[in-house]
Amino acid sequence: MGENTVPVRVRDQNGLETTLAVERGTVLRDALIAGGFEVYGTLSSRLNCGGNGLCGTCGVRIDPPPEPRKFHDTAAARFGYPRLSCQIVVEEPLTVEIPSKTMWGQLLPRRPERS
Repeated sequence: MGENTVPVRVRDQNGLETTLAVERGTVLRDALIAGGFEVYGTLSSRLNCGGNGLCGTCGVRIDPPPEPRKFHDTAAARFGYPRLSCQIVVEEPLTVEIPSKTMWGQLLPRRPERS
């Protein structure tokens, strides 16, 4: 990794992991698409807001989760929904999980594990 790049580990829907070298300051959605990852569902891959944080279909799970900065980030943190990749700027190493999208990029909250 160069001085201006950071590692982003990506886990896809099949559990396969890939590490991308992402230039610092790049929008996560753009880095994932450039890396060949599908952040949208079937329909939303053609019909989405283009990274403006409006359609809610480019959600990913991020570890460590960045601090909430907008209303949808706060809701995602509170209710367990994925974060919008179009609203995350890569500044430090991340691990990203791309959840399965069922309908129109529908993102379901993470279910609490039962004991």
